Amino acid sequence: MIDKVEAHLKEVEQFAETSPEAIEAFRIKYAGKKGILNDLFAAFREVKNEEKKAYGQVLNQLKTAVSEKVEALKSTTGNSDSTAIGLDLSRPGYPVNLGNQHPLTLVKNRIIEIFNQIGYNISEGPEIEDDWHNFTALNLPEYHPARDMQDTFFIQTNPDILLRTHTSSVQVRYMENNTPPIRTISPGRVFRNEAISARAHCIFHQVEGLYIDKDISFADLKQTLLYFTKALFGKSKIRLRPSYFPFTEPSAEVDIYWGLETEVDYRITKGTGWLEIMGCGMVDPNVLKNCGIDPDEYSGFAFGMGIERIAMLLYQVGDIRMFFENDMRFLEQFKSTL
Repeated sequence: MIDKVEAHLKEVEQFAETSPEAIEAFRIKYAGKKGILNDLFAAFREVKNEEKKAYGQVLNQLKTAVSEKVEALKSTTGNSDSTAIGLDLSRPGYPVNLGNQHPLTLVKNRIIEIFNQIGYNISEGPEIEDDWHNFTALNLPEYHPARDMQDTFFIQTNPDILLRTHTSSVQVRYMENNTPPIRTISPGRVFRNEAISARAHCIFHQVEGLYIDKDISFADLKQTLLYFTKALFGKSKIRLRPSYFPFTEPSAEVDIYWGLETEVDYRITKGTGWLEIMGCGMVDPNVLKNCGIDPDEYSGFAFGMGIERIAMLLYQVGDIRMFFENDMRFLEQFKSTL
């Protein structure tokens, strides 16, 4: 067996062809999947024990000789791997298309940036939630009629487990584990059992804010909202309409004066110039009590907005479904940040 390997060594040493085809054929003959080297290595188990060491050494010499011979011939003839396959290294490379952030990510990051500038941190929580954090702690006990305001996806095998319907559940968890002063925003994905249309989706994203401290009033809430609308929209004319949310009292809907400068303005504001952008209110004392915070010592406000709704206003998108369809023609329009 050793004599056989040595014979191949002599053949490798004598090989001197320089054409690319001959060199490649030589390489395949020895180093291919069905080449001589594979056969010789497979025959190793048939070699007598006392000859295995010598056989292994000469076999490794053959393997090295084949590799060095192929590389030497390619280098001396200018036939490197790149030129062998017709690759011109002097040609300019193909342009690489840079990706861009999703429009919802752009809007979310801008909202976070705005509130970070006035001291709000970010809090996150689970998307699969329990009844206490999603409803009961937020002043929505079992059989409360306001639960019907949020069509919920419940886990069939356990009605106490559900997909969160708002990120207020994150605020409950944050209040349970932190003492005032609390100043946090909770961005995240939420779920509601709603029919998908141009204006609604069963999956969407929210950012909710919470501020708890001593002597917090509705005036503090209004100033925060004025700051936010000016920073995001460049418009600071807002109005607060009385509304109802179980976890805030008093509660309000926030409208921003969009204006009536273009035909689009007339369409999206229905000719009024006003657009609803979020809900807000003073945190109900029962919610503070449920979360272990003394409502006689502390007060606070909360607000919440849909990221899709804000993005639709900022980018003049008429159909919420476009954010979820992954149409590259749509997404490539958002190369720059806000």
